[in-house]
Amino acid sequence: MRQAQVTRNTLETQITIDLNLDGTGKAVQHTGVPFLEHMLDQIARHGMLDFEITAKGDLHIDAHHTVEDIGITLGLAFAKAIGDKKGIRRYGHAYVPLDEALSRVVIDLSGRPGLTLNADFTRAHIGDFDVDLINEFFQGFVNHALVTLHIDNLTGKNAHHQAETIFKAFGRALRMAIEHDPAATGIIPSTKGAL
Repeated sequence: MRQAQVTRNTLETQITIDLNLDGTGKAVQHTGVPFLEHMLDQIARHGMLDFEITAKGDLHIDAHHTVEDIGITLGLAFAKAIGDKKGIRRYGHAYVPLDEALSRVVIDLSGRPGLTLNADFTRAHIGDFDVDLINEFFQGFVNHALVTLHIDNLTGKNAHHQAETIFKAFGRALRMAIEHDPAATGIIPSTKGAL
């Protein structure tokens, strides 16, 4: 089973994540950041992942540390759950529209962290959620999941739609990348023989 539990405690946040990569798309969350929970629901549903996230952070300051550290902890759990990557597709991609918005996400489970995120959000906040934290979440994830991730919001006028297409496309691209490749059972998808 491709599952992991990770707990990460700092002076700013205390986070526990239970992750199942072969799930049914269910997320249970207690983070104190409602918009992030809405976005994480998209990852679970479209990535067919199951996870439970419990986070306590210094929200009296702002949501920055909590959002970033959830990304970090999810990345750690992903790296633990995916294992040696034998027999997976490795690469994934998805285009997802929502009304006027369209995003593309491409992922490589390369063993190397890298993030390119291009999104010109039409406003700085969605409710009380700072859109800059979307980059912080994904940077935390890639640094600890050790993946290369390209995110492009290609068009959009509604910031909520822009964000939602990004998270949905991420879930779908991740789902493709972690799928078992029946033509490569037991094989690490790299000419180096390791990822």
